[in-house]
Amino acid sequence: MAKVTFEVKNHIGYVTINRPDVLNCFDYETLSLLGEIVEDIRTNNEVRVVIFTAAGNKAFSAGADLKERKTLTVSEVRRNVNKIRTVFNDIAELPQPTIAAVNGHAFGGGFELMLACDFRIAVKEATMGLTELKWAIIPGAGGTQRLPRIIGEAKAKELILTAKKLCADEATTLGILTKVVERDDLIDECISLAKEMMANGPIALQQAKYAINYGMGVDLQTGLAIEAKAYELTIPTKDRVEALQAFGEKRPPVFIGE
Repeated sequence: MAKVTFEVKNHIGYVTINRPDVLNCFDYETLSLLGEIVEDIRTNNEVRVVIFTAAGNKAFSAGADLKERKTLTVSEVRRNVNKIRTVFNDIAELPQPTIAAVNGHAFGGGFELMLACDFRIAVKEATMGLTELKWAIIPGAGGTQRLPRIIGEAKAKELILTAKKLCADEATTLGILTKVVERDDLIDECISLAKEMMANGPIALQQAKYAINYGMGVDLQTGLAIEAKAYELTIPTKDRVEALQAFGEKRPPVFIGE
């Protein structure tokens, strides 16, 4: 059985970490497979929204595979950390909107995978946190950078430096989670959010995400220039013309991503 699976249904891509027996931890093979899938998604025009989840009911991911980590040389540890950092950066930079369907506990790298996604919906019994300092290391796959951008510097420092674990309700209050749901409703809620986004033009969806992502780290005037460039790319599309025609004909638009 593959350690990561991928399928596409109705323009939604489903990526599943498939190691439930070890709490969906990331070993090097899992990270490599995940990286290959993410690269394929980037240029797959059939995929308009991506849902990342995991097998089983216990864990979204408990982070690095510590059993593997104990056997690695120092250079191999560096290889693994570089790989997870690269793969999660690639996820964060996917042109399609991404949703983390958090089906269980998410610690360390598992929490960082959540943070790399645009939206995070979790089951109510999930707990989560950046617990790396308990292992005498620090978050190495974006946690020290993405968490402060979501919840603010002071609170992020508190959570990271104390290695605190959060319950789902606490994470929602802090703005980490989009929604907390019953387990049986998790995927349906993610699909519902995906469908809301997919009702809009696919190219516009990607360009709006691009403008927000790349505008956040610059000054306002540079951000406005990024927005203008992203808008420009939507003007010559068939979907823009279709939206206007559909409005005039009082019918839902049929977008083709062109």
